[in-house]
Amino acid sequence: MSYDVIVIGSGPGGYVTAIRASQLGFKTAIIEKESLGGVCLNWGCIPTKALLKSAQVFEYLHHAKDYGLTAENINADFGAVIKRSRDVADGMSKGVQFLMKKNKIDVINGFGKVKPGKKVEVKAADGKITVVEAKHIIIATGARSRVLPNLPQDGKKIIGYREAMSLPTQPKSMIVVGSGAIGVEFAYFYATMGTKVTIVEFLPAIVPVEDEEVSKQLERSFKKMGIEIMTDASVESVDISGAGCKAKVKTKTGEKILEADIVLSAVGIATNIEGIGLEEVGISTDKGKILTDKFYATNVPGYYAIGDCTPGQALAHVASAEGITCVEKIKGMHVEPIDYNNIPGCTYCQPEIASVGMTEKKAKEAGYEIKVGKFPFSASGKAKAAGASDGFVKVIFDAKYGELLGAHMIGANVTELIAELVVARKLETTGHELLKSIHPHPTMSEAIMEATAQAYGEVIHL
Repeated sequence: MSYDVIVIGSGPGGYVTAIRASQLGFKTAIIEKESLGGVCLNWGCIPTKALLKSAQVFEYLHHAKDYGLTAENINADFGAVIKRSRDVADGMSKGVQFLMKKNKIDVINGFGKVKPGKKVEVKAADGKITVVEAKHIIIATGARSRVLPNLPQDGKKIIGYREAMSLPTQPKSMIVVGSGAIGVEFAYFYATMGTKVTIVEFLPAIVPVEDEEVSKQLERSFKKMGIEIMTDASVESVDISGAGCKAKVKTKTGEKILEADIVLSAVGIATNIEGIGLEEVGISTDKGKILTDKFYATNVPGYYAIGDCTPGQALAHVASAEGITCVEKIKGMHVEPIDYNNIPGCTYCQPEIASVGMTEKKAKEAGYEIKVGKFPFSASGKAKAAGASDGFVKVIFDAKYGELLGAHMIGANVTELIAELVVARKLETTGHELLKSIHPHPTMSEAIMEATAQAYGEVIHL
């Protein structure tokens, strides 16, 4: 079978790429070894948000008195919570199936391997091999949970994110190794459901890529929930010979033994590039990632790569944007390279975290003279009325030109607020323009205007 475009992998990078290619008139096929939607829809972004919503509702019910309400005999049915999450994921995957049909994209089930001469060999689950070809082959094979040698995952006691989403029973205690987005989201979910959670982070602060003030606020909020946090610490080994797990943790003050039912390894991701034919075709890689130009072409003409298997930020929305950019460039449209300095990052624990651009530390290191504004949700009428006053909005401006260098938020629903500042940065909006854009009252979004006002010495409500 011959196509214009073949996409290998159907995650938010792959399936979006295939749809855009079809819209542009290309005869398109997509190859998927598991379920349409990839990790994001089936084992990542979407089902985790379903789990987190259940945890949030459970938390609300426990705090019903704070809202003048009474709720009694509140219990969590762990199995039903997991089932709801799986049902949401299945529904989304079916939605992608519908989109493939609607856009007349051929779905080929099996493991795709690139071959020289713009061919792809697809091995189906039953071992049957099919060879397809295309003028343009786009690799979007994504990534998986990274396995450390001292934390070998057995899927029962030492687990990755995939098993964390579908445990048969709720553990009484859990050690979460790593405090990036995956680690803190699962820590929040399990702690809220009643599991005793300890986070072990190698670096000096949790959520280490975030602004330092955001990290400190999340640590305060988590400790209030009863989550134990160990920073500057590393899990050296885990003994699983007994009923549970005994983790040997190296800290600044010496070694400690932590006991728990489950150890969740959330120490990042590893790319899925093994066995997909890169060496045979001669496609260049570095440190386990496929190298491309700014429009996602590899060093071999006709072969492209997008998403988590390339060096950019490993985020679903980045993969989708890369795929669209890639096929529009193939079509010959005028496209601009993606600005990787204006990618929002979101973490969906409670309080939520959202950020874009430089942290205060990075802005200073880059030599900027800066104006920093911060507005706490404890001074927000809407946040107070909602019973969600933890957190703040922080904005960083270049003092000379008023350029918005970065924005960092922690609080309820801040993942829904960050896009305003992504658009503001895209349009090169100044602090003064942001300040004079009237924000509705009462809303959480007012905090953006108020934080900007604080940066310029004009804050009203502080």
